[in-house]
Amino acid sequence: MGTIPSLNDCNPGLRPVEYYVLIAPEATEERTAGGIYIPQAKRETDEVATQRGRIVAQSPLAWTFAEGDDHRGKPGDVVLFGRYAGSLIEGADGKTYRLCRDKDVAAIFHGEAA
Repeated sequence: MGTIPSLNDCNPGLRPVEYYVLIAPEATEERTAGGIYIPQAKRETDEVATQRGRIVAQSPLAWTFAEGDDHRGKPGDVVLFGRYAGSLIEGADGKTYRLCRDKDVAAIFHGEAA
């Protein structure tokens, strides 16, 4: 499993509109637990297929259909999202982000899972 970037390390320079959420995906590992390097092609495939990340920014309209705060994500939350949801984009800080709709977020991690 990779590392999920902290909110302080992200400066995408983007503000989502409509029902979109901007997520910093989990970084992929360069080596296995045994120290073997993972080929670049495999790492790139894993980056596209990442399913966990941290919400960096969201539109004011995101999650307007949800009732109660337990169903709404917010910047800083670690989330599980659709495998190939949204678009990969490069932020102003040079990092890759995923811009997807709020309905593509399947779960919000709480407690130690985050």
